[in-house]
Amino acid sequence: MVVPVDPGTGRVGDSQAGDRLLRERLLAGDDRALAEIYDRWFPLVYAVALRLTGDRAAAEDVTQEVFVALWQRPEAYRPERGPLRAWLATVARNRALDMQRRGQTRQRVAVLMAATPPEPADAEAPVIWQTMVKAVRTAVADLPEPQREALVLAYFGGRSYREVATELGIAEGTAKSRLRMALRRVSDRLGAEGFLE
Repeated sequence: MVVPVDPGTGRVGDSQAGDRLLRERLLAGDDRALAEIYDRWFPLVYAVALRLTGDRAAAEDVTQEVFVALWQRPEAYRPERGPLRAWLATVARNRALDMQRRGQTRQRVAVLMAATPPEPADAEAPVIWQTMVKAVRTAVADLPEPQREALVLAYFGGRSYREVATELGIAEGTAKSRLRMALRRVSDRLGAEGFLE
């Protein structure tokens, strides 16, 4: 089988055969294949993410998640179902929408973690509030220590992720990742317990 290659760059072309070859290389652990895909499709993935999130940092996070997902699970892409660029754009769209939903959930979690409850709407509100606060604190206490430390510093200590990184002596990306995972775990737990819609 002849695989179309761009003579100027030596990269595999956009054809279905080219996409299949890239997938095979990824499955074999060829990191150069990922680099080629990243170089070619980063602008598309980033543009989709930016359009949906409206935030450069969030778009960068989504873009990173898309390419990491491809590297970790190259079998998820099925060339027979369509071109790689379409698959990457779809994954970027889904990740961006997930990020928006998580952002809304984080806002609700942040309100629950606030020091003072909102004004009661009825007589049961303070009891419900205390029950929710207890559930949040239990969920936070049950987090793995690195995630718990980051979350406590950020939400109870009022620090930015950069300050969390500095205080814990870790990279900013690691701090963001720990905060993201911690919030996801807390949100999932509160959702499972019926506190979040």
